[in-house]
Amino acid sequence: MPENAAEVTAAGIARLAGVGRAAVSNWRRRHADFPQPVGGTETSPSFALSQVERWLRDQGKLAEVPLRERVWQELASDGATAATALVRAGCVLLLVRDRPTLWRQLTTAPDTQLAELLPVALGEVLAPHFGAPVESAVHTPGLRELLPSVPLLRGVAELAAELGPRDTFEFLLGRHLDANPRQYTPTPPEAAALMAALAAPSAPGPAPSAPAPSAGNVTVLDPACGTGTLLCAVPHAAVLYAQDAAPELAALAGLRLALHTGGTGGTGGTGGTGSTDQSARTGHEDRTDHTDAEIRTRAGDTLRADAFPRLAVDIVLCHPPFNERNWGHDELAYDPRWEYGFPARTESELAWAQHALARLRPGGTAVLLMPPAVASRRSGRRVRADLLRRGALRAVVALPAGAAPPYGIPLHLWVLRKPVAGERPSPELLLVDTAELSAAGGRDSGGGRDNVDWTTVHTTVLDAWHPFDRLGTAEERPGVSRAVPVVELLDDDVDLTPARHLPPPAAAGGTAELALVRERLADTLRLTAELTPWPHARDARGARDADDARGARPSGAAEPAAPLHRPTTTVGELARAGALVLYAGGSGATADVTAVPVLTEHDVLAGRAPSGVLPEGVAAEEPVRIQEGDVVVPVLGGGAVARVMDAAPAGAALGRNLQLLRPDPAALDPWFLAGFLRGTANARRASSYASTATRLDVRRLQLPRLPLADQRRYGEHFRALAAFEDALRLAGQLGEQLVQGLYDGLADGSVPM
Repeated sequence: MPENAAEVTAAGIARLAGVGRAAVSNWRRRHADFPQPVGGTETSPSFALSQVERWLRDQGKLAEVPLRERVWQELASDGATAATALVRAGCVLLLVRDRPTLWRQLTTAPDTQLAELLPVALGEVLAPHFGAPVESAVHTPGLRELLPSVPLLRGVAELAAELGPRDTFEFLLGRHLDANPRQYTPTPPEAAALMAALAAPSAPGPAPSAPAPSAGNVTVLDPACGTGTLLCAVPHAAVLYAQDAAPELAALAGLRLALHTGGTGGTGGTGGTGSTDQSARTGHEDRTDHTDAEIRTRAGDTLRADAFPRLAVDIVLCHPPFNERNWGHDELAYDPRWEYGFPARTESELAWAQHALARLRPGGTAVLLMPPAVASRRSGRRVRADLLRRGALRAVVALPAGAAPPYGIPLHLWVLRKPVAGERPSPELLLVDTAELSAAGGRDSGGGRDNVDWTTVHTTVLDAWHPFDRLGTAEERPGVSRAVPVVELLDDDVDLTPARHLPPPAAAGGTAELALVRERLADTLRLTAELTPWPHARDARGARDADDARGARPSGAAEPAAPLHRPTTTVGELARAGALVLYAGGSGATADVTAVPVLTEHDVLAGRAPSGVLPEGVAAEEPVRIQEGDVVVPVLGGGAVARVMDAAPAGAALGRNLQLLRPDPAALDPWFLAGFLRGTANARRASSYASTATRLDVRRLQLPRLPLADQRRYGEHFRALAAFEDALRLAGQLGEQLVQGLYDGLADGSVPM
């Protein structure tokens, strides 16, 4: 195999062929002519992409490798690290966008000559964006670096002609982050947008002593920039400053921001801008442009070696590393940034907060994403107290669990404002608690990464913050927000956790609301009783008497019937015969302005409407859209669940860990299909077990071979069972709501005894 030839892992082969990894393992075992590994490890081997492509074509499993897949595999197998190769690709994408004519001229040269000519051309393009190359985190690659990567760079430019330079970079960056999930801490696009909105001046703006910058004249700093996610969420910036301890991340951030700015030319496609690390992973794009923004990116440890020591910006946005013990406590004891107190070794987040304040102009705003422990740890109470006394800390917002990693805890947003000389400190601190807001737009609905109702969170937070920012106080909303007098917080603990200072919400809306819940519960219980099915004996032909099924319980116990032995088929055989089509969920993005709902695994298990939202941008493939009559099956967990889609979720995208079966109405009844897929024995036969999870192989699920008329008879019974199950689920939810409301009402006195 030639040196530097592209390699691909088993996961990459599965993506190329549109199958699961288990299928690739089966091919390796069953086909002696399957390509042999050329690299990697014994547990994760890699194969020559050209050999794999040839084998897949010979087997009829692949027509042609998509260009984006080929480019990604070449980038992942580049002689340098994938991050370094991605930096080179980003430099070329800037050249393709800003100097398209020059790039076309250069591509006529052979590889060696192209590598010789590129450094000068790249230097001319990079300098206007990043300033002096000695200081910038983005360096012009030289001949020796570029020569092995020329085939990759040509492929990247070809992909840019299809997608546009910006979307090409977003696609490759997203794949890189996907392939290395443990190396990066993503900030979801919704969280970034909320942080940017909190940092933006509220009309009519601050006091005259601290005039707000005009639109297009805002300066923004992210001192722990990652791949530039938070900076992409700020519209109309004049200068963007970024620093990160990892040189490759600082370079990627600079290139990403540069590709978001307006260029002098482009090659096909429409550019779209991603707003966060997470947005790159999923293809989500915030579409925020920084048309004329200057970009200043630096590599280095921000706390130990601040690259912008004399900077005074309008906005600081930061998602700092959490629980960092080695942040420079011993070396930085007398650093002038600790204006509000020297942070303890265990309080690295308070060091970042004070660094953010030190880099703001008077009246400037900083928003930091923080772990909840920072609001209550005793080791940080003196710093918190001084931030309060001097009016530097303006708000603490508790986000729902699942808003950002780590997804299991409700993180906080801290809004800080640098005090203006001569102004009195604010006497109140805004506390907002959205920690229990879920996809249903309410509380106690499960939480989790896919269950955050970001629209409600944004509205709740900004409706509380904007009047508080303008007037210094805000209307109290029990259980949600309150402007708390600072003197109430300056006790021995200085605990700033929002939930501990908010009055409890009214118990389920008071007695009137509880009465309505009780009426709905009574109606639902009556319906449940009417829908309750009875087991019924079969006649000699194996049919059930539909009339008796609606009658009373048989007076005597029926003899247990022996299981029927009928010819069966599998879902896989039905798919090959064209009786149904199988789709896997979890891929795709949308370029539409309107949000596209996503049916998640939790939605199917809970029997509720789609709660996710499809990210914006360009994805490797189109999402699977649900149609009425589809059957959706979760593939993880080992449970027997299958749900027939009605008109309500039609048009929604299929989420992760879901399989969709689309039956041909002329051959299969969907309720018959879903009913037999739910059989416990059926699911047990089709499940496989890993070390940490159970996975359902939908293709192995079995169904009896029956005429369509008999299928429909079964389908009617399965449909009735589904209606009964829905009624039971609703009755349980209403019962829990009524019980908890009564507990809360009796406890707070809103429900009389």
